[in-house]
Amino acid sequence: MKRTVFGLCLAVGSCSAPSGGPPIEGWGGFSSGYHSGPKVVLGETGTARFLGPLLGGFDKEAAMATVAELDPWFREAGNDGFEYAMDEVGAKLRAVGFGSREGYELREIQTPMDASAWTPLSASLSLQIQGEAIQYLHQFHRGDDLERTMLPVHAPSCDVHGKLELNLAELDPGEVLVTDRELDEVLVQAQERGAAAVLSSYLFDFNVDPSGATRHLDAIHYGAVPAGTTLPVAHISPRIHALLSDLKDVDAAEVRLQASVRFDERPLRTLVATVVGLERPEEVVSLVAHVQEPGTNDNASGVAGLLEGALTLMRAVDDRALRRPLRSISFIWGDEYTASSVYLDHTERTVVAAIAADMMGNSPTETGAVCLLERGPDPGARWVLPPDEHTAWGVGELDPTWILPSGLAVIVRTALVDVGLAVGGWKSAEHPWEGGSDHDVFLGRGIPAALLWHFPDFSYHTNLDRLAFVDTRELYLSSVALLCAGCGVADARPRDLERYIESLLHERYERQGVVVEEEAPEEAAHSWGEWATGARRWLAALCSGTSVR
Repeated sequence: MKRTVFGLCLAVGSCSAPSGGPPIEGWGGFSSGYHSGPKVVLGETGTARFLGPLLGGFDKEAAMATVAELDPWFREAGNDGFEYAMDEVGAKLRAVGFGSREGYELREIQTPMDASAWTPLSASLSLQIQGEAIQYLHQFHRGDDLERTMLPVHAPSCDVHGKLELNLAELDPGEVLVTDRELDEVLVQAQERGAAAVLSSYLFDFNVDPSGATRHLDAIHYGAVPAGTTLPVAHISPRIHALLSDLKDVDAAEVRLQASVRFDERPLRTLVATVVGLERPEEVVSLVAHVQEPGTNDNASGVAGLLEGALTLMRAVDDRALRRPLRSISFIWGDEYTASSVYLDHTERTVVAAIAADMMGNSPTETGAVCLLERGPDPGARWVLPPDEHTAWGVGELDPTWILPSGLAVIVRTALVDVGLAVGGWKSAEHPWEGGSDHDVFLGRGIPAALLWHFPDFSYHTNLDRLAFVDTRELYLSSVALLCAGCGVADARPRDLERYIESLLHERYERQGVVVEEEAPEEAAHSWGEWATGARRWLAALCSGTSVR
């Protein structure tokens, strides 16, 4: 039987999955409920063309092995952990021929750093109450110790002690301030009042254990202070803050903070591996994962997933399971934001679109996170109407000039749906633009960009973001969806256009219908109409091989 959806004739019933994958029940028609967002038209074109080879060829155990290799290292721009990660990624790319085989480029770009590379070596916070034994509250002596985030980035070495003060307004010289506010909010005042040190138990509002347990009470924030900070500082857990606040004889108590860090003058490295396109090599799709930040999900998982994605694509081309894409695909690793800027400043290719891979393996069971598509700025960023809603991250400050129509979100959404159906169930969702990762750099230069990430994660930016919270299947499926989306843009062909356009039209009608139901401003409906028209042109140009910029 046949079914017509917005003029597209689709077979309904059982058929084979794309690219030789396993049969998919109900392939044809609209997407099922695996993805929370606008539906897409199903079919064997578009991102589905790459699904079989990439799902079957992605080595999820190798990706997890890379995550495990990076987990022990506190990675910050240019420091020992960052250098180790860049060396490992580069070595694995070179081992298979990137940089030495025709069509597989490898480039390392070195640029000056704005500040010295900062490597934490050890730290301890101890409590001494008169007449009692010393009690160690927090400490780490190696990069893989659990409490390694107690020193904020750029914190100085120190060995200081002093009596406790819980109120900034009552802080006296030589005392140690204990606060639940962000360090940036109190640092200047504390230094002016002569503080010996500042201890902060600050956490984000969403750093709350979703299981109902209290794991978050032992969370230690990962953060930073300005480069050149001289006042001794440390992060502490809410549990330790409560212990210090509840001391019966606070006047008899004294804390000691010891810290050892190293500063190095090094260039900042950005690594770019490129699969050169067959027909339009001068155009490129950019996939980027930031290396710095010590979290294992944030962002060892993104680094590993992107690396295995590059290797998978090479193997698929070598095995003739896929042709090399029409356009080039660049895989980029480096310092968040900076790497993308460096890449754009040094590439001679025209960047067609970009996708950031940030927090790709978060375990839904352990963290409560789900794979998310953050769309580039569209009318949904101005009028948040059902089913759209923002995450706990919050609304970013939108530059209206960033609202440039493209079909990138349609392609990434299609990849998420295709992957979910192919494996018999995988949850993903999407939300309007919020900002906060490498996609913003591309957007700021007028390039369509999106973000794949997981949220909310109660361990985000804390010491709890470690290997136990990474899920192998989640990393695998998120990374394959990223790669399918990248190939969908880089290798877009005329036969893909119908599926993308019909999915776009369905989204347009759905959005405009919600505008009416919610009695939203007429401008919102008009904006979605203009957006869809512009996105349709973008998709038509992309799939026909003409310039989209």
